[in-house]
Amino acid sequence: MLHAGLLRDPPCPSPDADKRGPIDWEAWLSRLARQARDPRLSAFYQAGCVPGSTPLQDVPLLALDVETTGLDPVRDGIVSIGAVPLTLERIHTSRSRHWLLKPRVPLRDDAVVVHGITHQQLLHAPDLDDVLDDVLSTMAGHVMVVHCRDIERQFLDNALRRRLGEGISFPVIDTMELEARLYRQPITGWRRWWAPTAPAISIRLAASRARYGLPRYRLHHALTDALASAELLQAQVADRFSPFTPLKELWR
Repeated sequence: MLHAGLLRDPPCPSPDADKRGPIDWEAWLSRLARQARDPRLSAFYQAGCVPGSTPLQDVPLLALDVETTGLDPVRDGIVSIGAVPLTLERIHTSRSRHWLLKPRVPLRDDAVVVHGITHQQLLHAPDLDDVLDDVLSTMAGHVMVVHCRDIERQFLDNALRRRLGEGISFPVIDTMELEARLYRQPITGWRRWWAPTAPAISIRLAASRARYGLPRYRLHHALTDALASAELLQAQVADRFSPFTPLKELWR
């Protein structure tokens, strides 16, 4: 993911839905299925999702990552998408998918330095609209696993708004947010005297993986970062949660 290389510790502000409280994703996707005008979006929403009460061990998961031309989901575009299906016990790399995409905005040189995707590689790449049915079919019925939900959700939402005149919404488990629950909590009580300032702990993907003893990967490739997020979630659940933890405690 591009942002992790350009920012020291990337912010991941909560989407508006989070401010309203937990979403009933089953009902919300059902409503969107009735409202969607594009048949590909309608089919995606009709696949629905499992209830929030479902134990994590029974949730169909899909790790998702996008590489982009920059950091602004309104002005920048997507140049690649990586997707890796997984469960808590297994990562299905043989079923992983990777798409190179031609963005509708210029590919800046600083972005090329980060993710290594060149103008030449994208010269004959398809537009997202040309492979949208394939992308949405891969995502359908899954709960996405991402590292900073505002990257994947906002970039895909804005990309579809440009092409279809309507955006996209889907539930995610955000591995960055799970780390933030540990390391971005305010210090209260006696701890304020012992440690008056919070430690500078990074919740970026590589730093988060290192805390669980996971190996270092080459960053900023959509498929590799999706795999890295999948492994990180497995480690987080094994260390801090349970296979029987209800999905609603993690998704957003």
